[in-house]
Amino acid sequence: MNEERRTFIAGPDPDFPWLDETYFFQFPNPKKWSDDIISIGGNLSPGMLLSAYEQGIFPWYNPGDPILWQSPDPRCLIFPDTLHISSSMKKILNSNFFQIKYDTNFEGVIRGCSEKVRPNQNGTWISEDIIKAYVELHSLGWAHSAEAWHDGQLAGGCYGVLMGRIFIGESMFSNKANASKAALISLAKLLFGKNIAFIDCQVPTNHLLSLGGESIPRKDFLELLKIYKISRY
Repeated sequence: MNEERRTFIAGPDPDFPWLDETYFFQFPNPKKWSDDIISIGGNLSPGMLLSAYEQGIFPWYNPGDPILWQSPDPRCLIFPDTLHISSSMKKILNSNFFQIKYDTNFEGVIRGCSEKVRPNQNGTWISEDIIKAYVELHSLGWAHSAEAWHDGQLAGGCYGVLMGRIFIGESMFSNKANASKAALISLAKLLFGKNIAFIDCQVPTNHLLSLGGESIPRKDFLELLKIYKISRY
């Protein structure tokens, strides 16, 4: 992955080898970098993506850029004992206003995330390349969606990657108030009931912090990856 090619290789590099889900690719060690960006280039093949997650790294880049592999410092995590459900959200969940489903419309969720207009963002980082890559991860059993349905319509949801005892949340969206919260909270309760250690929310935001997210130093996050042995093998 050559940084010199950054100015003219946008998105996945067509010359980079396609790595299947069994392949392990060694990224630079995030512990040795002060920047959030760990590496540049490559592609979004299953082996590349899964290798990145195992090392605390994920792709995050804008259209027109090469793939930027990032490991933010600090990192935002939700633990079983920090998940916060407000009284208003408890009422919404108990009312069954939303019907919560899992993995019934993964592509609909990721496309909903890509189409959502967000404050202070010009366009979306969830390109067609990203959508194609994560739909493939979903077909392989690694990526999953939680969906909030209302009156037969997909009202919101979230998606991410489950590896070992860690769920890496990627993005969420709402077309109806509180839909993404209902999906994420329901997913969190399900995962924690199955002994998942924590949800990696990646970058801290006020929204995630309100749900119980905690900001921790990247070095501590990388140590947690060792403890819970996030691995395909």
